[in-house]
Amino acid sequence: MTCIDVTRNKVAVLAGGWSDEKDISLESGKAVKEALQEAGFDSVDLLNVADDDFMTKFARGGYDVAFIAMHGKYGEDGCVQGLCEVLHIPYTFSGVLASAMATEKDTAKVMFKAAGVPTPEGVTIPAGTELSDEQLDNLVATLGLPMFVKPACNGSSFGVTRVSDRSQLADAIATAAQEGDRVLVEECITGTEITVPVIGNEDPTALPIVEIVTGAEFYNLKVKYEPSSLHHVIPARLEAGVYAKAQQLAIRAHQALGCRGCSRHDFIVREDGTPVILETNTIPGMTARSLLPDSARHGGIEFPELCKRFVEYALEGAENKD
Repeated sequence: MTCIDVTRNKVAVLAGGWSDEKDISLESGKAVKEALQEAGFDSVDLLNVADDDFMTKFARGGYDVAFIAMHGKYGEDGCVQGLCEVLHIPYTFSGVLASAMATEKDTAKVMFKAAGVPTPEGVTIPAGTELSDEQLDNLVATLGLPMFVKPACNGSSFGVTRVSDRSQLADAIATAAQEGDRVLVEECITGTEITVPVIGNEDPTALPIVEIVTGAEFYNLKVKYEPSSLHHVIPARLEAGVYAKAQQLAIRAHQALGCRGCSRHDFIVREDGTPVILETNTIPGMTARSLLPDSARHGGIEFPELCKRFVEYALEGAENKD
């Protein structure tokens, strides 16, 4: 690593940007900065990548490591990771390829299937495609109702519609198309909604599973940004064998995508006990109400220690790559 005492490293916390999730990213960044300072880091700067002078500050700031607290486009999709690679600055969480694959939901589904991780059936449609009535009928016949329509590449439930009637389908596809160049139409899996955080590099570990109780049709934006105590049940109320299976599948998904540092995997557990993965988040939220920090806390890892570990994983990953 850069030095024996990890807290002596100068850290740039990268947040903000231009995506739909820039505001929650800035909130995450502020929380991370405070946590790292509490963990003993002397030099921590919070940088908004959308600022005009960001590149100058970041490239010339003498940073030992970047803590990426960005969500959505340009932050979670491999773009800012590529910038860090060009500047030879170690960074937290997954690399360029893993970040890109996890963000592209249809690509991630291919990797999940290859690794034996159950995932919903789905159909990808290029944005702007005009579907005939027959094609819409075929989607319903193939995937059933209700179904979910979502951007193939986006996060935080932007552009997602739960379609319960054939008449809603065309508008749902148009809504999702506004958020990206492809739309994913997916079968609806019913059951218990959970998320499984995974941390680590070469030998990743699953944290306590969080059961998500919403009272809404799905885990939408409003629910996500409400206090965690309203919606998080930790540990999830699952039979022991199902609990262990979900953790195993989350680690398998983490490895299949080539994730590093941490990841968070959203599942629906069917009534028969089968965990079905919906998506992987490579940069989970880092606020007091966020899922991964809440899970880590229940696992005995307080937020400052968690953020410190992520810096350690970043430096470890860079050292191993070199």
